[in-house]
Amino acid sequence: MTFDLLTTDPHSKARAGVVHTDHGPIETPIFMPVGTAGTVKAVQQRDLKDDINAQIILGNTYHLYLRPGLDIISKAGGLHKFNGWDRPILTDSGGYQVYSLSGTRKIKEEGVKFRSHIDGSQHLFSPEGVMDIQRTIGADIIMAFDECTPWPCEYDYAARSLDMTHRWLKRCIARFDSTEGHYGYSQTLFPIVQGSTFRDLRIKSAEFIAEQGREGNAIGGLSVGEPAELMYEMTELVCDILPQDKPRYLMGVGTPANILENIALGVDMFDCVMPTRNARNGMLFTTQGIMNIAARKWADDFEPIDAELGGYVSTFYSRSYVRHLFHSKEMLGPQIASIHNLTFYLWLVKQARQHILAGTFREWKDVMVKKLMTRL
Repeated sequence: MTFDLLTTDPHSKARAGVVHTDHGPIETPIFMPVGTAGTVKAVQQRDLKDDINAQIILGNTYHLYLRPGLDIISKAGGLHKFNGWDRPILTDSGGYQVYSLSGTRKIKEEGVKFRSHIDGSQHLFSPEGVMDIQRTIGADIIMAFDECTPWPCEYDYAARSLDMTHRWLKRCIARFDSTEGHYGYSQTLFPIVQGSTFRDLRIKSAEFIAEQGREGNAIGGLSVGEPAELMYEMTELVCDILPQDKPRYLMGVGTPANILENIALGVDMFDCVMPTRNARNGMLFTTQGIMNIAARKWADDFEPIDAELGGYVSTFYSRSYVRHLFHSKEMLGPQIASIHNLTFYLWLVKQARQHILAGTFREWKDVMVKKLMTRL
């Protein structure tokens, strides 16, 4: 994998670039739809490509390892062949999912022992094992195995956790560099900066990750409940340390406003379940603000969901009709909403990129952040 940094906005730290993978280019800044179990919920691959124009999607190591399992994925020829997606894929290492299983897992130097949320069976995720699993899944970009600390957490816990995450990273790198991909194309390993919201720990981690010299780097452990301003502070601190010539991926972020503010701080890649999860609950993100499509005010509004956005579902279906689908509990409602929200997120980062290239990002961002937080 290679990264071409094309330009930096003159009035912020926002960057525009291109990540090159064997499954195609990724124009940054980019938002990556989350396909946890090998599918972006309620969205077909054709819609992801033709309407949403996703350039890369996510899969999750924990969920894919448990179901359908590595044997099925391997027999299929990797996740790309299994789900029919021929563009880049990134896999999360499963560290966050294991973190969320706090009642059924034990973290030790060896790795993490946990019980499956499906059948209660016991499993061990080690740094080496997670590298092997992600080799079998076959994503273009794979993540190091780390511990995601909760917020808030005690300084001593965060410090111990960080040191272990760094030791785990060295084991991940050794295993990754001593193995080959299974399917004839290259894979890239991203380390993850941790350190909770403690400045000295974040600096220590960012410096350590930068020293590893990998093709890209990630920032983890944010968007876990801390105030947005604290997230921005940690992100800016880390981005100022990570190499300029490598893509930076802020994991699990976030709202449209979060994305624009973090682009301004130097982040290139984002993912979040928010657009699809909120869509299934009737919250639509639009070019004019946030819409609760189930509200009474849309009952006789026959305008398109968002005429300015473009895309098939956003311009074809009326607000009244989509509201009717939600109130009737028709499956089509969440499907339309999911496609619309993802179309919006991809539109947003594309607009950001165009303004970065034009040198007008900062002024545009300040206007858009206010507009996108408006409740319609």
